[in-house]
Amino acid sequence: MDAVEILIEVIGWVAAVVILAAYILLSLGKLDGRSYLYQWMNVIGAGGFVLNSGYNGALPSAVLNVIWAGMGIFTLWAVWRGRKAARAPLA
Repeated sequence: MDAVEILIEVIGWVAAVVILAAYILLSLGKLDGRSYLYQWMNVIGAGGFVLNSGYNGALPSAVLNVIWAGMGIFTLWAVWRGRKAARAPLA
């Protein structure tokens, strides 16, 4: 195994830990599904899986995680927009 392969493997394992931690924290009620932290954990974890699975030729997993990251980014945008609208002064 060369340095690049080791780095890709580490990225994959870190991604797995981040997504698993997000799910555990959500399940324990420590995070809300629409919280920035939960969504960022999913986006970062999915990004790591995209790198790992794409490098290893697991294209179905790579595509699934591109979609997963996209859902997280969309949710972050929607939550941000909703919070911004809630803070807007009434005209």
